Amino acid sequence: MKIRDAFTFDDVLLEPAHSIVLPANTNISTRLTQKISLNVPLMSAAMDTVTEHRLAIAMAQMGGIGVVHKNFTIEEQAMQIAMVKKFEAGMVVNPLTIAPDEPLRYALNMMEQNQISGIPVVENNQLLVGILTNRDVRFATDLSQSVAGLMTRDVVTVRNRAAPDEARRLLHENRIEKLVVVNDAGAGIGVITVKDMEKAQNHPLASKDDLGRLLVAAATGAGSDGVRRAEELINAGADVIVVDTAHGHSQGVLESVAAVRKLANHVQIIGGNIATSEGAKALIDVGADAVKVGIGPGSICTTRMVAGVGVPQLTAIMDAAEACHAQKIPVIADGGNKYSEGLAEAIPGGGEVAMIGSLVGGPGEAEGGGCVVRGSG
Repeated sequence: MKIRDAFTFDDVLLEPAHSIVLPANTNISTRLTQKISLNVPLMSAAMDTVTEHRLAIAMAQMGGIGVVHKNFTIEEQAMQIAMVKKFEAGMVVNPLTIAPDEPLRYALNMMEQNQISGIPVVENNQLLVGILTNRDVRFATDLSQSVAGLMTRDVVTVRNRAAPDEARRLLHENRIEKLVVVNDAGAGIGVITVKDMEKAQNHPLASKDDLGRLLVAAATGAGSDGVRRAEELINAGADVIVVDTAHGHSQGVLESVAAVRKLANHVQIIGGNIATSEGAKALIDVGADAVKVGIGPGSICTTRMVAGVGVPQLTAIMDAAEACHAQKIPVIADGGNKYSEGLAEAIPGGGEVAMIGSLVGGPGEAEGGGCVVRGSG
């Protein structure tokens, strides 16, 4: 058996040299997959103490992306994805609507369950006839009263081809919080809100899809259950499916990546984890749009201790990058980033994106975040 030299982040340092670039002037945008770019090369890990909808939202707002963990039922994980996609949208497409003859009770239930403050009122063929907002129902007491008797009939609308500046002007001039988007036939096809415009203005680097919604990834496993989970996550709006396993260079994982690839062409697939160039090539061959590298370097990963397998992380990244970059496939460096040192070495080592867990496990947005205050009693 031949033993070669291999290196992890603690084994090397970056040699400083003359620089003419100021940190504030650097561009750290990168590719997550072949079709998705990020303004910040960071991805939060699919750990149940780290990434649920709150951190996924925060990561996307800052220009990265979060991977919602799979320690949920399928329905619960799909709901987490939907919460991210609904949090911020350039335009809410196909919004919830209500008919004018529905009772107020039904409208209030819709607003409470979906945490919305207004509902477009439509008749046949989605023809817009009004809008019902919190302002219309604030002092209403008869829950059996029809929506038609309470709704605002003079609705401010905008055409679906209008520029964002036009929508912003209408919202401001009319002192309203919701602007209904209509097509040429007068049918309601979307809603633009003040809150979404404010969020977009406050987070200019946010990672978004073509509809202005935040990007989000979701983890699934191998096998038929993992493929079924992936299908539901795609239906919920996930932009990226991460087939997340301890040994990505196994036949079952390769078959699962291939099966998920067939579910939808528009969704990007990340396969992993692997630690060799051969593993990277195998995942690429079955349709992975990016490859996740790292077996055992994570702070809570026990693979090396239990099974005695793995490759020191920096060498694993460099080996996988050689295979991936030959086919223009991005590499995600997963694990070993206990300090920012790991990030600084993972990227020049060949990674396009670094996946982090413990580094973002403390903030309040993370599921394991916050602190416990011990009282004196």
